[in-house]
Amino acid sequence: MERLTLLGLPLDPVDMEEALKRIGGFLQEERTHQVVTLNPEIAVRAQEDEALRRAVLEAELVTPDGVGILWAVRRLHGLSLKERVTGIDLTLALLRRFPGVRVYLLGGKPGVAEGAAREVERLGGVVVGLHHGYFQEEAPVVAAIQKAAPDLLLVGMGERQEAFIHRHKPHLEARVAIGVGGTLDVLAGEARRPPLWAQRLGLEWLLRVGLDPKRWRRAPRLFRFAYLVLKEKR
Repeated sequence: MERLTLLGLPLDPVDMEEALKRIGGFLQEERTHQVVTLNPEIAVRAQEDEALRRAVLEAELVTPDGVGILWAVRRLHGLSLKERVTGIDLTLALLRRFPGVRVYLLGGKPGVAEGAAREVERLGGVVVGLHHGYFQEEAPVVAAIQKAAPDLLLVGMGERQEAFIHRHKPHLEARVAIGVGGTLDVLAGEARRPPLWAQRLGLEWLLRVGLDPKRWRRAPRLFRFAYLVLKEKR
């Protein structure tokens, strides 16, 4: 299907298999392609954050991440998308689909990327570089990524990740760059995904908010997302 528009943002109505095929094509091209896994929080932040909005608008692939996005597409476009394509699931699927893929890991607290690197290599990837996400000067980090020239750049820097990729896109020398949120923490064993039943029911976000007080401040964005969708529908 052609790209959809959701709250003024692009969305590619792909399932996991389609996303993997698209990224497989990106890996054959000698330029950086940005992949955004769009969730309700990003959609709400992009209404006021121009750097984030530009990053999403100019991304080569924008996947549906979150049951809220599936609900909004059904509500606004009358389409039932097959599944979510989340950062963690896409990362694991890419490592399975493309054994030997050269990966650079950026993000997390000091030590997290190292732990994630061990898991990436266990899953068949080749880690060509890593760096924690707690840095002030961006130029040295960008230079290190550029020198490594990875096939796949995984950036787990929370609200900074999409704008960081977009800002430095011409200089990264990575074939594909994806903002993956807390994926590095999961790979490193620093965080656990909610139970499979919660994932299948699309309740991951609810359990995360309920179990982590630090996430409570993000909950209002989910309600604002629903409000914006219903407002647009009217």
